[in-house]
Amino acid sequence: MPKSLGSEIARRRTFAIISHPDAGKTTMTEKLLLYGGAIHLAGTVKSRKASRHATSDWMEIEKQRGISVTSSVMQFDYNGFCINILDTPGHQDFSEDTYRTLCAADAAVMLIDGAKGVEAQTIKLFTVCRQRQIPIFTFINKMDRAARNPFDLMDELEKVLGINSIPINWPIGTDGDFQGVYNRKLNRIERFDASKGDHGASMVKVKVASLDDPSLASIIGASYQERLMSDIELLDIAGDDLDMERILAGELTPVFFGSALSNFGVEAFLNEFLAMAPPPAPRKSNEGPIRPDEDFFSGFVFKIQANMNPGHRDRMAFIRICSGKFEKGMEVNHARLGKAVRLTQPQQFMAQERNIIEEAYAGDIIGIFDPGLFQISDTLSTGSRTLAFEDIPVFPPEHFARVSPADSMKRKQFLRGVEQLAEEGAIQLYKEPDIGTETYIVGVVGVLQLDVLEYRLKAEYGVSIRQTPLNFRHARWIQPIQGVWPDPKELNVTSTTQVALDKDDMPVLLFESDWAIQWAIDRNKGLQLASIHER
Repeated sequence: MPKSLGSEIARRRTFAIISHPDAGKTTMTEKLLLYGGAIHLAGTVKSRKASRHATSDWMEIEKQRGISVTSSVMQFDYNGFCINILDTPGHQDFSEDTYRTLCAADAAVMLIDGAKGVEAQTIKLFTVCRQRQIPIFTFINKMDRAARNPFDLMDELEKVLGINSIPINWPIGTDGDFQGVYNRKLNRIERFDASKGDHGASMVKVKVASLDDPSLASIIGASYQERLMSDIELLDIAGDDLDMERILAGELTPVFFGSALSNFGVEAFLNEFLAMAPPPAPRKSNEGPIRPDEDFFSGFVFKIQANMNPGHRDRMAFIRICSGKFEKGMEVNHARLGKAVRLTQPQQFMAQERNIIEEAYAGDIIGIFDPGLFQISDTLSTGSRTLAFEDIPVFPPEHFARVSPADSMKRKQFLRGVEQLAEEGAIQLYKEPDIGTETYIVGVVGVLQLDVLEYRLKAEYGVSIRQTPLNFRHARWIQPIQGVWPDPKELNVTSTTQVALDKDDMPVLLFESDWAIQWAIDRNKGLQLASIHER
């Protein structure tokens, strides 16, 4: 029986998981895969006793440091839904990769540590979700440890993030004495059992008791029952109603309590999330909104990743399909290059593991072998249209270093490596005019990216590098004045300001301070500088 375009798109759910570092984001991703049947034994991100590493942390440096430094893509089927999970780096040093990933998502799952509440990076990432107007589902994690009062956590969501919340379940015991949760929808108690002892590697069976059970006090304890009844009454009187319109508009977040590490609450969350989360939505373009059920294929590149298989030196372009149906080997129009391109070796992912696919639909994330044709933000579509989706902005770096190969005989590998990592968006690359390509200036949003640069050049290209930190703190792209580009060498700037060219040969000024930026603007009539560069 042929697959209907509409029904295939309707069952897609594509979402990103965001959080502050160490809130349990990659662990949550693992557990969703476990319950979705995609893996049979979950790994853990950071635990001496656990022998497996997380599926989504595929890069060697991620396994060593117990952090995610690159976004992972995973697809699996569950209960009739086709799920695309985008696991993002939590560390603020990799927030640009997270932003690009959120551009490909239809919803976000926000993880919050029950003991710490809303943290700095959560605020940044939430702001991006708000800008994109995507619905946000909140999972308050680590409830099996001592946590803050759940009413205080909800109050913080409203005061710090400016979003109202509605709890779908409610914790029983938050002082390190977690007993389970009350499921408000099903009016029942779901009890927590910490006796399994396998670090959450396998699924848990939930023990259920009715709220109306006369023996409930003996099951969970009289004091817990009394507190729960009081909390439920307060929620029913003062809490928000479940309003799907407000949820889908990103104005109201459903809240779930549980423990990703011990698997408690994960299955219930997955089922409720899939029921509430939206299917693929229309995308803005130069031709107006593009509906997912249009009769033509369209999509955009949101990520480039090299060396996912170091033995093959391959390079993949990750494409979010925005409309229609993708078929293996199809020919598409490459908007930036203005030419037809055949999409070969289409693949879908479970972190670094891949499967060749024959077809995919709007909402799916696919990987295409990239011989060097693609850049982040590229639009691809069938037919003769000149369709272009919105650009993904490039954020200004805040840390800079001059880098060169330690061994000049490895100059060729060095050039290939830094240019490749720049095309991935892992670093921003600047050349000094009239100086050879033996040395580059590298700009990054977070200083940890410089460690990753050094590690990947050594591991993937066999090149050791010299790094010299520079005092620059701001990059500003020079804009044309009434259609004419000013000559950067003629500008009146401070002696510490560096004129450079980015990887697209666009003129950039590197400044050490806000004062130096203002100096340049005051002394060069009409000079316009941009902090965010559209690709």
